Amino acid sequence: MAGITRDLGIDLGTTNTIFAEGTQILLQEPTMVAIIVDEDKMVEWGQAAKNMEGRVPDSIEVVRPLRHGVIAEYEVTETLLKYLTKKVCGPMRLFRPRMMITVPYGVTSVEGRAVHEAGIGAGSREVYLVPQPLAAALGVDL
Repeated sequence: MAGITRDLGIDLGTTNTIFAEGTQILLQEPTMVAIIVDEDKMVEWGQAAKNMEGRVPDSIEVVRPLRHGVIAEYEVTETLLKYLTKKVCGPMRLFRPRMMITVPYGVTSVEGRAVHEAGIGAGSREVYLVPQPLAAALGVDL
């Protein structure tokens, strides 16, 4: 079954999230989610959520689920990853993708596990965590 599944590189950042496959950037979206506060319901993600920032009633909160490169709001991060994965792979994918997700250097085992579990919850078959300095070095062919 080699070649059927997708291998996605994901830079899950505090400000932006980037999905790439090989050397091609597939998606770059703000790491933001709009939530109806009373219902605890997520209504917009990525650029759509960013466009709402500062323009919505108090009943809707626009949040960044990562702080300093690590997950601060797990469920919001998982839902954002799920939404962005569907946007990249399509809603009717037969084979779940493999994900390589960057994490800050020095991330704790608990923080790393949260990223790993969010990737699995987003529909990944396998999740590999890559320290950001290593990902940067690989990106410039070092």
